[in-house]
Formats: sequence, structure tokens, C-alpha cells
Amino acid sequence: MWKEFKAFIMKGNVLELAVAVIIAGAFGAIVKSFTSDVIMPPIGLALGGVDFSDLAITLKDAVIGADGEVVTEAVLIKYGAFIQTVIDFLIIAFVIFMIVRTYNKLTEKKEAEEAAPAPPPGPTEKDLLAEIRDLLKQQNG
Repeated sequence: MWKEFKAFIMKGNVLELAVAVIIAGAFGAIVKSFTSDVIMPPIGLALGGVDFSDLAITLKDAVIGADGEVVTEAVLIKYGAFIQTVIDFLIIAFVIFMIVRTYNKLTEKKEAEEAAPAPPPGPTEKDLLAEIRDLLKQQNG
């Protein structure tokens, strides 16, 4: 069983998948930061200073005890966080679309070059020698 597992792990597809998952996680963090730190502040400012992470609908207020500590957290529908997540998704989807589009264009060119018909074969050595012989006969009359 160990040998089979080792063979499975060492296959190229599994390693490529592992690398892709790790890179996707890092890329997701970059996009999340880009969205929340670069994209959303100007959008919030344009909408009158709205911070999307604070946008929520309160279903139930927090319960605060006599000592001032929160006994029960508030129940919120955080639609601002949802909007930000949707924008994260759209950015990631667009980048992946551009990568796949570029890859498809490159592979189409390569396939077109491979599928191009081969040039017709030139004359054989025998044909060339026969042509030279005929030319010599014409010159010598």
C-alpha cells in the first residue's frame, strides 16, 4: 500500500495540483488585500465614506451584562463583507480568464503551425541527374 501511495503522490498531476492549490491560496490573499485595501476604500469614499466591512443588518442586538461585558454577540447579516467577497471573486475570475485566454491563443498558434501542410517534396536526386543529363545533351547538340 505504501508503494502505491508513493507512486500516486509522485505522479506529475498530483504535484502540479499541490503547487496550484498553494499558489491559489497565496493569490487569493493578494486579491483579498487588493480588494479590501486598494479597491474598496475609493469606492466607499465615492459613496459617501461607506466602509463596506461595516455594512450589516442587525437581526438581534448584542446582550450586555450589568458589568458591561457582552453576554451574547449580536446576530448580523454582513452584506458588506459579502459584497467585498463577490468583488474578490470577480477579480480572481477575470485574472484566471485572462490566463486561460492567453494559454489558448498560444496553443492555437502552436497547433496551427503543426497542422500546416508540409511543403511538397522537391525533385529527387535521380530527377536532378536526369535534368542535368538532358541539359548537357542540348548543349552538345
